Amino acid sequence: MAKYSKDWWAQWIKAAGIRAVKTAAQTAAATLGAGAFLIHEVNWLVVGSAAAGAAALSLIMSLVGLPEIKLEEE
Repeated sequence: MAKYSKDWWAQWIKAAGIRAVKTAAQTAAATLGAGAFLIHEVNWLVVGSAAAGAAALSLIMSLVGLPEIKLEEE
């Protein structure tokens, strides 16, 4: 049976957080590029909500598992 140590959870939180931030940044960049030609025309509420939604989905998907985090076998 696999062990979930405190160190494992700390690694998971760090890895999932990094993935969520990267996903949010990518989504914000894509939303900006798709919707505006000038910076004053950007709908920042749309950009922020899309990025936040993508980050939340990234964290949910990370619950399934992260390949960079390995469980210790007993």
